[in-house]
Amino acid sequence: MAEFVCRLKRYRQMKDLTQEQLAEKVGVRRETIMRLEKAQYNPSLKLAIDISRVVEAPIEEIFIFK
Repeated sequence: MAEFVCRLKRYRQMKDLTQEQLAEKVGVRRETIMRLEKAQYNPSLKLAIDISRVVEAPIEEIFIFK
């Protein structure tokens, strides 16, 4: 089975956003961002697109399946 790797924290910090600020911008709870950053949650396609737009990075650089 593929391993899920999430580089969201790095990209979020590069944009100087807190988990709460990012969550508000994409319409989820802070806990969702926290779980994504720990690779404990696979985002929906819509959420992945929304996040990639906010942090201005390609989806495939943020969310990786090895």
